[in-house]
Amino acid sequence: MLPIIIIVAVPIPQHSDRLGHLASSHTVFSSREPSVFFTFVYLGPDGSFSLIHSGFLRRSAEYVILESRPIYYNKSIYAKPVPLYYKIEPMKTPFYDFHVRSGAKMVNFHGWNMPLQYSGIIEEHVNTRHNVSLFDVSHMGRFEVQGHDASDLLQMLLTNDVSKLDDNQAMYSPLCNGDGGIVDDVIIYRINNEKFLLVVNASNRTKDFLWVSSHSKSSIIRDISDTTALIALQGPRAIEVLERALPVLKLASLKSFSFMRENILDFGQGGLDKIETEKWKEETHGKQEDERSELVISRTGYTGEDGFELFFDSSRIDIWEKLMQIGTPFNIKPAGLGARDTLRLEAGLMLYGSDMDETTTPMEVPLKWTVKLEKPAFIGKQALMARPITRKLLGFEVSERRIARHGNMILIDGQPSGYVTSGNYSPTLKKSIGFCLVTPKVSPGQVIEIDIGGKKYKATISSSTRFYKRK
Repeated sequence: MLPIIIIVAVPIPQHSDRLGHLASSHTVFSSREPSVFFTFVYLGPDGSFSLIHSGFLRRSAEYVILESRPIYYNKSIYAKPVPLYYKIEPMKTPFYDFHVRSGAKMVNFHGWNMPLQYSGIIEEHVNTRHNVSLFDVSHMGRFEVQGHDASDLLQMLLTNDVSKLDDNQAMYSPLCNGDGGIVDDVIIYRINNEKFLLVVNASNRTKDFLWVSSHSKSSIIRDISDTTALIALQGPRAIEVLERALPVLKLASLKSFSFMRENILDFGQGGLDKIETEKWKEETHGKQEDERSELVISRTGYTGEDGFELFFDSSRIDIWEKLMQIGTPFNIKPAGLGARDTLRLEAGLMLYGSDMDETTTPMEVPLKWTVKLEKPAFIGKQALMARPITRKLLGFEVSERRIARHGNMILIDGQPSGYVTSGNYSPTLKKSIGFCLVTPKVSPGQVIEIDIGGKKYKATISSSTRFYKRK
């Protein structure tokens, strides 16, 4: 009689000793995580069972790939290690149709069908610096953390000091594991002492949800990513556009990393067509205080420019086109992931998965300011206090017109001394810039070499990872 093989799969945070709370075959096919733990269990005729094999599922851009060693039963191979491929259809944000109609070049970004560019990366970059651009960032994960111990939970999870937040304030912070490695970098929004919003990177959505949930004692963690939309209005003229859309607001008084909660039914009441709003009122039976009518406006962004991020119900796709219509006199343009990357690089903002990951600590990258060692306790505190710093993230400028890319080797006196984490052409500075993880001895002004395509190019270490600062 052949044995019955049962596959149990659980998405887990990398380098974590916690398996989380979820276990189902569905998570095998839908997980966006790079690793999924699985086991093969032998179920005997008498109801007994025993572990035969365990391993990991690996995720590529479009497939989940099951990889394992041969499985033996009675000393003979029962299952050969043939990779199994499960097709993953990229997810779409609420504004997907708009991107396609606008002629955007679409790419698969961590399982999301996202616009890379519309009119061109450089043009979108320059327009953001001088006018205003609209970005779709609905692929980012959004969690609601609610409960009487929500503040204590987040204080334990984050390296930054959550107790310093007042209502309607936001804060940037890493999440660290027990070894001090960065699980993710997030923004936390305090609505009140028992309710918070957490925005995480798209690539870490499942991992972060499991990480936060596994440490919660009584707080309720809700993934609201699929029911909410998130867009970013960025640039020096962003405030003019938003004030035209919501004339009653005093946006000039809204400080950086602060937010306000408004009624979305007031949006676009400055003389624009109200048909969509009236239709939506009917669909929600006129319940203006329903949570679907809430609009959160945060003075945050990922471009180095002044700007706002807007959270609202995912059914209100008309908000995008209303902003584009209102913003026409201010030269508004849609912008894609390409410009978002060059803008954040110039501003010295890091990208998770490239510039930092679970092997990196906040002390090795320019995030020491977010680590509050004076807090009584937080995950990773002891490791961060004891762990020696063996490398550091620095900025560089390439002397020649070549772009360094992630993974390019850094050489000092001909010896490998680190690697490039991010690199691109800077439309503002009109030169190639980037970040690199190198040995601690490397200092600003030092000339290094970067191996690009087998050829060495000279570059100079910058005084900071921040290449651009708005006036």
